[in-house]
Amino acid sequence: MLKINKQDALNYHSQEPAGKIEVVPTKPVSTQSDLALAYSPGVAEPCLAIAANPDDVYKYTAKGNLVAVISNGTAVLGLGNIGPEASKPVMEGKGVLFKKFAGIDCFDIEIDATDPDEFIRIVKALEPTFGGINLEDIKAPECFRIETALREQMNIPLMHDDQHGTAIITSAALLNALELVGKKIDEVQLVVSGAGAAAVSCLRLYLELGVKLENVVVFDKDGVINHQRTDLADMQMRFATQRPIKTLAEAMRGADVFLGLSAANVLPAELLLMMADNPIVFALANPNPEIDYDLAMATRPDIIMATGRSDHPNQVNNVLGFPYIFRGALDVRATEINEAMKLAAVHALAELAKDVVPDLVNKAYGDNTLAFGRTYLIPKPLDPRLITTVSPAVARAAMESGVARRQITDWFAYEDELRGRLGANQKLLNRVTSAAKSNPKRVVFAEGDNYKILKAAQTLVDEGIAKPVLLGNRQKLEEIARASNLDLTGCEIIDNIQEKATREEFAQLLFQKRQRKGITLYEAQRLMRERNYYGSMMLETGQADAFITGLTKDYSKSIQPSLRVIGVDEGVKRVAGMYIIQHKRGPFFFADTTVNIDPTAEEMVDIIGLAARTVRFFDNEPHIAVLSYSNFGSNPGPIPDKSRRATELAKQRYPDLILDGEMQANTALNPQLLQEQYPFSELAKYGGANTLIFPTVLAGNIAYKVMQELGGAEVIGPVLMGMRKPVHILQLGASVREIVNMAAIAVADAQQLAKGREKLV
Repeated sequence: MLKINKQDALNYHSQEPAGKIEVVPTKPVSTQSDLALAYSPGVAEPCLAIAANPDDVYKYTAKGNLVAVISNGTAVLGLGNIGPEASKPVMEGKGVLFKKFAGIDCFDIEIDATDPDEFIRIVKALEPTFGGINLEDIKAPECFRIETALREQMNIPLMHDDQHGTAIITSAALLNALELVGKKIDEVQLVVSGAGAAAVSCLRLYLELGVKLENVVVFDKDGVINHQRTDLADMQMRFATQRPIKTLAEAMRGADVFLGLSAANVLPAELLLMMADNPIVFALANPNPEIDYDLAMATRPDIIMATGRSDHPNQVNNVLGFPYIFRGALDVRATEINEAMKLAAVHALAELAKDVVPDLVNKAYGDNTLAFGRTYLIPKPLDPRLITTVSPAVARAAMESGVARRQITDWFAYEDELRGRLGANQKLLNRVTSAAKSNPKRVVFAEGDNYKILKAAQTLVDEGIAKPVLLGNRQKLEEIARASNLDLTGCEIIDNIQEKATREEFAQLLFQKRQRKGITLYEAQRLMRERNYYGSMMLETGQADAFITGLTKDYSKSIQPSLRVIGVDEGVKRVAGMYIIQHKRGPFFFADTTVNIDPTAEEMVDIIGLAARTVRFFDNEPHIAVLSYSNFGSNPGPIPDKSRRATELAKQRYPDLILDGEMQANTALNPQLLQEQYPFSELAKYGGANTLIFPTVLAGNIAYKVMQELGGAEVIGPVLMGMRKPVHILQLGASVREIVNMAAIAVADAQQLAKGREKLV
């Protein structure tokens, strides 16, 4: 289980800018004219238009893509009633998920009001601002009254996700589990532990799906809910049992389904033995479920189980639902989120789990066995099909149930719009990291005595991404760790200076490799005292799976030892460097940015081949532009000539690649310009390029650094392409997160090599 260090969490939220969200203008505001249009006097025109036709607010403002995440902090998951100010980091986090998974903008609003009537009044007054309302972390039973009243009074989609998100996801899982075991939903006996907002909402939706009320028994912390109870709300008393049951043990006898939304370890293992054949157990208490997963599986091999944890199969994660439900509701301007829309989401999720799992999802989770069955009841959170499956189903249900104010007629175009909103870059690195976690590899770090490397190593262990091997003096490493409050548990430390026998063995191997290339045995022995050589030889001899260096030395000095010890991949003449640019328009791939100073046209063809292979690993089809300062012969000179020649040769060597050049960078990246001025270009058919091949390392290096500092883009890399084994050279002075990202890529690279497949890079 992932360990979160208190100080790390505080640092993450406090680093400038504080918090996790910001407002970014979507229109140009750089000139006096821009400002006059954005505000006074130009802003008067849309104001007058909206005053004449209120629905034009969706045309002229961001309302249609804006959701409020609203809470009073009275029931924050795992923390309880901590108040509105203390709940703000959670609400910001929810906003991040809306944006990440569905492209929805959010404001978090924390209200200092515990009285339901006051809370209702405040939220109702916000209706003109927002396209939708996500209620969050409001305690029961007030949450029932608040949501019911607001749904009645407001004409925008509203949902209390704590209730309905869990209900929707577990409903999909329940339908599929029952199908697998051949049981009818109207016949199953259901036992529920917990009677809070989520449990009540689950039960309400289960009844809609066909569960019979007389087959339900519910327990809370005070015991069974029956008609003798006088301490519960009407919403909870609806599920009071008529049966003479007093204990959980009595209820579990012959039960088909157990739903837990209560507390850790409240379900003894022996009670599982009392359940019917093929029992279904959803133990959803977080972070520890009602019964331990491994214990449950050992007790009943025929069990089908889901938890709220990501380290077990069938994780019930609300992110499978709320982003896509609101996306669909917003896109048809629904006046509410009704039962039909929730049920549509349920069935969409259930059906998606039965489809063949795409290879990119298998890669993300490092599991080629993912298929509909007992350990795969619902889709995985990183499945990119969720937005194009759930959102259209919700939108269609809104239209059919009469709550949509906007009609969608071209569903294929709508799916394209959804993909465009999200952008493939949102999940690119997530998939690589998830793949790394599925089978962590040994990654050697040459600069083990650097604080950033040590911090990254701790993160890699905590997140289960890699098994770090740190080269350096043990005493020095441990002193740095103590001074910085770092935990190096799970990290291996090797002081190559003390490893005399291994150094001698490595020196002999290096001498054999390089004895006809100027290296004597004495020189090889000397070089093995250098960590870049020692680490490279660990990789070469199979004592490690990947090697990372370069944090404190320039690129050329860092790469040379690995080139001497390991060398390039079969069929590769030279290595090259690539940066991945994570931009809101999607991921872009820049090559060569680090190695080849002034490649020839023939050498650029090699770089094109390496780049195409790497882009495909990241689940993108390369659309390649070969750059210069000329567009298709518009300017003469050695650079345009070289780029034009490289394009011609590359088309001959790689006839299936989507490739064109030579062209300027803005031409390659501007689909409208391509279509208007250069419609003959193959890239015009594909919306421009996502992979840029630079004519010199100077051009590539300047371009990625400008994007990094001024372009508002996250830069990942450099990814070293063409090595025989996974070697990656860090950017000088890389951040801890950049080191972690590079390690994840290195592990994924090593996994590919171990499986005997084509290397990542």
